[in-house]
Formats: sequence, C-alpha cells, structure tokens
Amino acid sequence: MNDDARPAPEPRDIPPHSGAADEVNRQDPSRRSVLWTTAGVAGAGLGLGALGGGTASAAGASAPEAVAAAEAVAAAPPRQGRTMAGVPFERRSTVRVGIIGLGNRGDSMIDLFLALPGVQVKAVCDTVRDKAEKAAKKVTAAGQPAPAIYAKDEHDYENLCKRGDIDFVYVVTPWELHFPMAKTAMLNGKHVGVECPIAMRLEELWQLVDLSERTRRHCMQLENCCYGKNEMRVLRMAHAGLFGELQHGAGAYNHDLRELMFDPDYYEGPWRRLWHTRLSGDLYPNHGFGPVANYMDVNRGDRVVSISSVGTTPLGLAAYREEHMPSGDPSWKESYIGADRTISLVQTAKGRVIRLEHDVSSPHPYSRINSLGGTKGVFEDYPERIYLEPTNTNHQWDDFKKYAEWDHWLWKEHANPPGGHGGMDYIMVFRLMQCMRLGLVPDFDVYDAAVWTAPVPLSHLSIKAKGAPLPIPDFTRGEWKKARSGMDSEKPAE
Repeated sequence: MNDDARPAPEPRDIPPHSGAADEVNRQDPSRRSVLWTTAGVAGAGLGLGALGGGTASAAGASAPEAVAAAEAVAAAPPRQGRTMAGVPFERRSTVRVGIIGLGNRGDSMIDLFLALPGVQVKAVCDTVRDKAEKAAKKVTAAGQPAPAIYAKDEHDYENLCKRGDIDFVYVVTPWELHFPMAKTAMLNGKHVGVECPIAMRLEELWQLVDLSERTRRHCMQLENCCYGKNEMRVLRMAHAGLFGELQHGAGAYNHDLRELMFDPDYYEGPWRRLWHTRLSGDLYPNHGFGPVANYMDVNRGDRVVSISSVGTTPLGLAAYREEHMPSGDPSWKESYIGADRTISLVQTAKGRVIRLEHDVSSPHPYSRINSLGGTKGVFEDYPERIYLEPTNTNHQWDDFKKYAEWDHWLWKEHANPPGGHGGMDYIMVFRLMQCMRLGLVPDFDVYDAAVWTAPVPLSHLSIKAKGAPLPIPDFTRGEWKKARSGMDSEKPAE
C-alpha cells in the first residue's frame, strides 16, 4: 500500500571518500547555468580533466600514475548499509511518479507512464515552464488530476523530491544533473530511475551505491536497450545454453549525432556537445554494455574487472562545424578533445571479453553492434544474424527469425508495444511499474547502474594513459559471486 502520511527522511549527505581518490574525482558538480557559458566550459573542463586522474589531463599520463589513481577509487570503502541485491520493492496498488526533465525524451516518456494502469503522475519539473505545463496538460488529458508543477528555478526539483505523495522519481535531464538529482531523490525517501549515464565520476557512482544501501531506496539506470526484442531473445538463449560457454560480446553506441548536437533547438542548450570538450573517452557506454552484461550475468556470478581503451583523433565535430556553422556561432569557441571513436576492451573475472565502441562524431549508420559468442556459436546484430552448432555447419549465417520461440514473455505479451525505439521504452516502463506494484525485485539495480557507467571516467583515463588497463570497482562488494535473478524473469501472477 502507499504510505501518503510517511514524512520524508531528513536529507543527510554522505562524506566523500578521501585520499588518493581525489586524483580521479577532483571537480565540482556542474550547473546548467555554468555549462552553457563559454567561460564556464573552460573552468569545468579543467576539473573534468582531473577526473581522468590529476596528471592525466590533456598532456597525458603514465600508465603507473593512471593505474594508481584508478586503484584508489576501485578499492571498496566500508559498507554503510546493507546490500540492495535481491531486495524487492514495497508492494503498492498505485505507483505515484514525479518526472524531472521534460525535453525531447521526457516529453515522450510521460505518455508511456500515463498509458499504464495503476500509475499516477503526481508532479512534473523543468526549468522551462512551458515544457512543464505541456506535460501537465498531458496528465489531465489522460484523466488524471492535474500534477504539481515545479519550474521556479534549477533547484526546484528538490521540492518535488520532498513531496510525501511520490514513490518514484524519473530523472531525464542533462548528464551533469543526473547524480545530484538521484541523490536528492533517495535522501528524500524515493526510489529513482535515471536516464543514461547515471553519473560522470567514479566517486559519484560509489556515493549512489552507498546511498541506495543506506536509504533502502533503489537507484536504477533506466537502460531501455536491455529491453529490446533481440536483446531479450538473445538473453534467454544464452541462459538456456544455446551459445555454449560464453566467451565474448560486443556493444556500442555508434550514432551520427553531429547535426543534432549543433542544432540549437533539439537539445536545451549545447550541453551534450560540450561534453566533447571535457572527456576523450566513451561518453555513452550503457546502451551497448548493459545488454551484454546481462547475457554474461555480470554482478550475478561474474563481474567486470578491468578496462583498456583507445581513441581516434577528435576531428569530426570540428569538421562539421567548419562546413555548417557560421563564423559567429558560439561553437567556434569550443575545443573538442573527445575521440571520434573510442574502443574499449573489458575483461571479466571468468576471462570473458566485452568490446565497447562509441562514435557520435563521424558518418556511420546507426549500430549498437549487440554481439555475443560462445563455444557453440555467435549472434551479431545490425543486421541480425546467427550461427549455432549443430544446426549451422556450412560457415554461413542463419536467419535469427527462426528463434522467435525464445522471445521473452514480455514481448510475447506485448507484441506491438506503443512508444519509441521499437517498443523497448514501453516494455521498460511497463516492467518497472509492474515490479513496483507487485513488490518484486527490480530487473537491475544500483550495482548494474554503476558498472554500466564506470567506462565513462575510466575510458577517458585509459586513453590518456595510452590504453593502460585500469581496474573496474566491485560495486557489489563481493555479492557478485552469488547467482541471482536478473532480466531473464518469469511472468508474475498479477
């Protein structure tokens, strides 16, 4: 049941880890008003260079320095609460939602929350009041009471999080705001789901893990690609042993975003493009990493232990600007350091290898790669194709459609789901709200969020250290050794 009368706990901050970890994390959280000014870019850029380990700035760093800095943060600090692995939601008849951020993504996702029974949108928040009011009209048009609107300033989301009639906060804002918003939600007693990536620093990932454990609130990376039809079919096939012993996988975000990143209307300001002036690594690993991690039961019997990254020269955005942007455009004051393509190799405790790619700055058809291989065969996506022994022995790809019997129950129940990205957005929201209503364990948790996002800072540092392999923290603090359920779920009884 919902507990409307329960007061929100008093916010209590978690002290940052100290010592050598500062070399990896030395920077202040960026504010939107700072990020959108050229002067702010330079200052923030210095701090974010330090994210790669003080000396691992534009000049590069030695491998020993990079490894020492990464190891300082990889070491697990003392646990402040209890593990959230396998912890179910509280059962409730209605899930009450607050949404922070109503730009392109938030505006489309609110429709999916409103399409579900047993879900109420109680509050909406955006610094652009027109966007918040547009969202509020959608809520009333769906037959729900008018939601509260929070649009006073860039801190008004804090007041949304303090409400006593919200169970779940959905964060869909520029990346630099994800961490403080998730933190504020949990400190006020709310479960929280965050768009990708969940944070930009290793220290922030550790804080989210600690906060989730201490507040007993789930903090989830809402990775919609994990709910893709092909991804969920491959997941079930992998867990059924059709690929044999899993050996390798690959995932990517190769998506030409040049036109959108220079479009003054598509994003609310140039926040996404500006990250290419700060980090040289994989800015968006989650879409590729999450599904492959699920195939391999990462955090559920295996774990990722190291990452080694390399990157190309950063030419694409500058070349696009040269061809398309007028001489007086503010973008001409920007210096891009983000590699056009980053390639990372991730090693697991069981000796498996995951290849990650990121490229949003050069011409390329959309691809998440989405590949999995084992001792009995391999699957590759874009286009989808499969080769499995003993069925396939002629060295030619087979038709993946033949394996439709392995579709996840969610896709069998929702064969033509509404919403964007081929329906995966709807499947994700439906399943999350179902877990909250029925009091189930979520399909993924704060440990998955931290692992899937760790390549953001670590790939930057590894590139600066000429590809040095760096340790990935065990955010589970040893819980990964225990097999437990994940996205390969059984259909629950309503």
